[in-house]
Amino acid sequence: MGLKKKIASYIAVGLVCSTIGGGAAAFGTLYVLPNSTLLQNTPLYKSIESSMQNSLKSNAQNNLQNSSETKNTGSSVSLTTVSATTNSGVSSIVKKVASAVVGVATKSISTVQNQFGRYTQGQEVEGIGSGVIFSKEGYVLTNYHVIEGAQQVKVILSSGKEVNAKVVNYDANMDVAVVKITDNVEIPGVAEFGDSDSLEVGELAVAIGNPLGKEFLGSVTTGVISALNREVEIENKTLTLIQTDAAINPGNSGGPLVNSNGQVIGINTAKLGGNGVEGLGFAIPINSIKPKIESLLKPILKIGISGTDIDEQLSKQYNLSVGVYIQDVQAASPAQKAGLKDGDIIVKIDGQKISSVDDINAIKSKHNEGDIIKIEVIRDGENKILDLKLE
Repeated sequence: MGLKKKIASYIAVGLVCSTIGGGAAAFGTLYVLPNSTLLQNTPLYKSIESSMQNSLKSNAQNNLQNSSETKNTGSSVSLTTVSATTNSGVSSIVKKVASAVVGVATKSISTVQNQFGRYTQGQEVEGIGSGVIFSKEGYVLTNYHVIEGAQQVKVILSSGKEVNAKVVNYDANMDVAVVKITDNVEIPGVAEFGDSDSLEVGELAVAIGNPLGKEFLGSVTTGVISALNREVEIENKTLTLIQTDAAINPGNSGGPLVNSNGQVIGINTAKLGGNGVEGLGFAIPINSIKPKIESLLKPILKIGISGTDIDEQLSKQYNLSVGVYIQDVQAASPAQKAGLKDGDIIVKIDGQKISSVDDINAIKSKHNEGDIIKIEVIRDGENKILDLKLE
């Protein structure tokens, strides 16, 4: 047992010494030798040092270049991302098109029936809708029902400034009209037409207009394209429309429905309302309007009257002739120059019987500016034939 203990102690001492020796060697290798002039002056050390410095320098340059490329790439990606976000963001869309969105304010005269069944002038009525400038000449696209019966039209620019305008032409069946700014003013913006045929259900839709009046000029609402090719009946006319849940209110009529690129893809025209009904707005697809723009830019031939249809029922009820009752004759109009008066009932044009304003427009559309048409009216129970020159 004594021998074994001695052997064990020798082994322990050996292990301790080897450990101390190894640690000392390691310390000398790692800490003493590198800092001693003995090793630093050797060719091997200098060669290794030069190689390491070159390697470190090269790595540093590569890291700097990579860092620069990363920054540039990051900046490029960031800019692209910001650009993409901006292009698809509502604020960017609004900035692109808002200056071209206008208010369309009108004045007209309401009419009432007296106890004898005669139509008489009532009070002046003001209306307001929206529109969008689509040419640098100041042409504005809006709804027909916005300017229907208007005797005075003004356009309210995005700045709030009101300027004079006139109705150029319209398509009542499609519910579109073109108005032109007549004052000599700088056109603040021109909207770009998009492609309504490429729309997909669910994509972004932005409506801009003047809901409820001048106080809310240029209001923006957002939503999505809810459906395409919706057949909706409006005032006995069936229209194929874009459905959207972007909020549309009275006054938005005639304003643009815009896509994510800030392009006009529809003209807001109607909404369905009622208790529990929300988010059912409709717009006329811009692609259905585009083919008619050229004809809408041609000034419509005017007669210069406001009239009311007298159909068979009204004729029997009030003992009046079937035709168009003249409510108002505009000053300096072809009608006034021809001698037409308030209260006249137009019964024939060019020898053709008429019973509605649409009949008058249909006959008028077959003529050119400067043509003279014969208008037969009943005035105080007597028939009169007047010559009217179309302008």
